[in-house]
Amino acid sequence: MVQFLRDFWPHITSVVLFLIEIWAAGHAVLYKRDSRATIGWVGLILLTPLVGALLYWMFGINRIQRKAKLMRAGETTAEPSATAHAASLAFIEQLLGYEGRHFLRLVELVENGTQRPLLTGNRIEPLIGGDEAYPAMLAAIDAAKCSITLASYIFDNDKLGKLFAHALAEAKKRGVEIRVLIDDVGSRYTFPSIIHTLRKSDVRTATFMPSMVPGYLAYVNLRSHRKIMVVDGRLGFTGGMNIREGCWLSKQPKEQTHDVHFRVTGPVVSQLQDVFSEDWTFSTREVLSGDLWYPPQEEVGPMLARGIAYGPDESKGIIGLTLIGALSVAQRKVTIVTPYFLPDDSIVAALNVAAMRGVEVDIILPKKGNLFTVQCASQAMLWQVLEHGCRVWQTPPPFDHTKLMLVDGLWTLMGSGNWDPRSLRLNFEFNVEVYDRGLAARLQNQVDRLRTTARQVSLADVDGRKLPIRLRDGVARLMSPYL
Repeated sequence: MVQFLRDFWPHITSVVLFLIEIWAAGHAVLYKRDSRATIGWVGLILLTPLVGALLYWMFGINRIQRKAKLMRAGETTAEPSATAHAASLAFIEQLLGYEGRHFLRLVELVENGTQRPLLTGNRIEPLIGGDEAYPAMLAAIDAAKCSITLASYIFDNDKLGKLFAHALAEAKKRGVEIRVLIDDVGSRYTFPSIIHTLRKSDVRTATFMPSMVPGYLAYVNLRSHRKIMVVDGRLGFTGGMNIREGCWLSKQPKEQTHDVHFRVTGPVVSQLQDVFSEDWTFSTREVLSGDLWYPPQEEVGPMLARGIAYGPDESKGIIGLTLIGALSVAQRKVTIVTPYFLPDDSIVAALNVAAMRGVEVDIILPKKGNLFTVQCASQAMLWQVLEHGCRVWQTPPPFDHTKLMLVDGLWTLMGSGNWDPRSLRLNFEFNVEVYDRGLAARLQNQVDRLRTTARQVSLADVDGRKLPIRLRDGVARLMSPYL
């Protein structure tokens, strides 16, 4: 037997390696949606035996999707959203009016993609910067009577973070049930982490997708970028703002960041709670249910709204479809504000088609970003939208972290998601779509004021960059699927 193994071991090894390569290549062909990624992985697997298959097993398979499905299988992770307040198609058509009837197809698209209804009776108020958002959030915590849920990508252990931790600790002493979920990587931006402080105060705290990788190397993993706070099940806050003092500009922080958050009341708050509950159950296996977390909702305003949760555990690519759908129905004006702009080819094509149809498309970006490689990659692709009529504006410091999309003075999309591959494919994000002319007008006025300080970027500016800069930016753009 030993002699047999010695004689045939090379042949056995070759067969095993061949089967491993066939399995890896077949898996890539079956499950990779992007044909370029498929070709790249198959080529690597076949040209570098064993090494290519190992790399594919480590980095090419979406384990988050599989793990999420396994953990959630057979579990009730959240109660159904406030379906009693679901807007009928007739009501939506009446509210949108003649000038807004072209949005009906977008309503249908997002509902089919999210399986969440558009809800009536909401009020959503923009909170400009940390100077408005943080006092409002702290006041809500101080007034909490029964429950608080809070999810954030970053929760720094700085002066602001300590204010939030103290407010949560005091609420806990009053008997308020509290659940805090912080992304594992986001919890490491300051040392020591705020998590120890929260747990010491008996505030129940968990981390999303804990990683054994030290420091920021875990950045390559898939993270929860969501920002959600719900108080007593009826008052919500969401948007793009982390809990860190850099956004509280009146305090004159060393690294200043401008951002926008939103105060939310009405039935759509239950959808914020749904998304938090799913992530909490995913992270802790505790199911949040009952009136403590889901009290009956009342209609408090005129706005139609719907939460859009997306990430690597959903296969429909709903956020990309939503952006393309909104661009396809736009008739007059589209305004996009984002700190990171690296859309995929399909979204670039939709932007260009909208501009070529005569829609006014404005894309507002920070002049100086906080991620150098992303900034370089973005500069390398601006020509793709500029040459077809989109207008690009760059705002001066402080760094603008705002995430907004406004269409035809009626539809608003806001939340945590950026226009880059990490948000569109790799991170867990949460946005809210709102149909309301008053909110859209208020935000458009805010953006227009911001644009008065911005500089318009022309195609000549992009083409006129020095050759070394263009090469540097071009190389950065090659990494854009992973930035």
